[in-house]
Amino acid sequence: MPLDPAAYLPYKDPDDFIREVTDRIWVGRDIAYIVDNYEPDSIVHTSLGTVVGRDGVIEGSTMRMGSTPGHIGQAEDVVWEARGDDAFLSSHLVFSADEHLVDGRNIRIRKRTVANCLYRRGRMVEEWVVRDELADCLQRGVDPAEAARALRFQGYSGSMTEDPPKDVLLAGVSGPRPDEFRPECEMVLEFIEEVWTQRRLQKVNDFMVRDLFLHTVGDRTVIRPERYQSDLLAMVGAFPDARFSVRDVQTNHSPRYAGLRVAVTWTMHGTYRGTPVFGRLTDQPVTVLGVSQFLIQEGRIVREFRVYDEISLRAQINSTRGDGPAVAANIY
Repeated sequence: MPLDPAAYLPYKDPDDFIREVTDRIWVGRDIAYIVDNYEPDSIVHTSLGTVVGRDGVIEGSTMRMGSTPGHIGQAEDVVWEARGDDAFLSSHLVFSADEHLVDGRNIRIRKRTVANCLYRRGRMVEEWVVRDELADCLQRGVDPAEAARALRFQGYSGSMTEDPPKDVLLAGVSGPRPDEFRPECEMVLEFIEEVWTQRRLQKVNDFMVRDLFLHTVGDRTVIRPERYQSDLLAMVGAFPDARFSVRDVQTNHSPRYAGLRVAVTWTMHGTYRGTPVFGRLTDQPVTVLGVSQFLIQEGRIVREFRVYDEISLRAQINSTRGDGPAVAANIY
């Protein structure tokens, strides 16, 4: 069923819609346009918790822009997929290369953000947004542990508290999805289960090409299967019981972005009882929200963009120790 143009007008398609709307708000600084763009009861899930209501988005955006006035980002990829005949779910990978004044010096900061947005008839209904705040800290010369102590994990509500979908290829948390590119989607889901959750690390070679690229948090790029394995072990080492759940999937084929991409919204659930890389162990559970975009060529994964917020993860761990500020920080 073709997508009703009411889903993305006045733009030519959902890709154009997402790029232009984001540019208008975040580059043009038209914060008031959020009123036209978001439903009043819109829901936004971030790495620090859930924001309910458009006013929270307006206030959070104002504070974020005020703290980083030199920020400009642009679309690196937009993976969109229809949700019925008048809605779509987009996975918008934003790359920013900014210059910020830090202690009298201009510091260049590269980072990525992914905003997964459910739009119905041109209005935002629900959003899942993750930012690579670790990259920001490392390039500014800020201690990540110190940055986390200024944040407070506020917790999730709504769909983030529900069990993951039983058949995410039939319907994700954003609703029923078209059954497109099923072999490639099944391959990606099998990869996440076998390699990420089951830790059958040797199977990286079964799913990914030898000359793979992983662009991950801290503005790091990893190449080759053996380094992909090492990076995954570093990610889960603090949480030896870590399990990954897929909450949504969308696919899109576009020559503009090198072909078929499969975007996956995932959560990692684990107990901080492993390697003490985030300070004193707590033996308490954590939930990490993340998004990965996989580029598929000839049935194999050739590239992954992975974004999650390690600074917010630290803040969540701090909250289980009773650390952190008494006043809630901006979570948007």
